[in-house]
Amino acid sequence: MELEAPRAVFKALSNEHRIRILEALRDGELCACEIQVVLDAPQSTVASHLRELKDAGLVNTRRRGRWTYYRIGDTAVLQLLDIADALAEGT
Repeated sequence: MELEAPRAVFKALSNEHRIRILEALRDGELCACEIQVVLDAPQSTVASHLRELKDAGLVNTRRRGRWTYYRIGDTAVLQLLDIADALAEGT
């Protein structure tokens, strides 16, 4: 069994900022500047977290002019977040 891909996913989910990004993307795509506002973090920090999420396959991107928009890569990402919430609540 190849463990690198699952390891990358769980590593990406091990950071509060990246989870907050995914939660913000539940409602649809956002540009990096909007995600920066959500996190109240410097652009370089946001870019680093977005790169980690993209490398793990959790988000997809599209370019429009000079802007990059991010969206959830697969509905399984949302299911995984829901499962994590349920486990944290003990249900």
